[in-house]
Amino acid sequence: MKKTIFITGTPCTGKTTVSEVLSNRLDCKLIKINDLAIENDFVLGIDEDKGYKIIDIDALNDKVSEIIGDSDELIIFEGHLAHLCSGADKVIVLRVHPEILRKRLEARDYSQSKIRENLEAEAMGVCTAEAFDEYGDAISEIDVGDLSIGDIVKLLCEVILDNKKYPVGDVNFMDWLISNP
Repeated sequence: MKKTIFITGTPCTGKTTVSEVLSNRLDCKLIKINDLAIENDFVLGIDEDKGYKIIDIDALNDKVSEIIGDSDELIIFEGHLAHLCSGADKVIVLRVHPEILRKRLEARDYSQSKIRENLEAEAMGVCTAEAFDEYGDAISEIDVGDLSIGDIVKLLCEVILDNKKYPVGDVNFMDWLISNP
């Protein structure tokens, strides 16, 4: 089955953990977008204010396209930059309520400014909006905050196999943003 799946979302929504289990279950190739960018020297520098790596998205997109073109199997690309690349058959955005996300970000010792930035991005659905610009209805958006890894993997398998769809707009955390100015 030749199919390309991008799994994206705000940092700490579970992309890496879920993608590793999912790729093992489906016996398919998993490519971590961040590792691909670093291994191919697509890091242009570091944003001094935010501490983020600045990635050459055009070069990353070219590499992703090359990998997709050379493959005849199912491939999962995982990472919060995946949706900025082209070539996916399906994009799955993992979403988590900001209060759950806050705990996960704090457990990873993110700075308070990075935590706030990521919570706001999650509440506003930034990854979903960016993915929708490129992929429209090829996106599934799933609130995975209260689900086990096994349950999430099951849902993602259903999406990949075209048995289930989770349309954009069903997940809404704007109430959190309004009550946490």
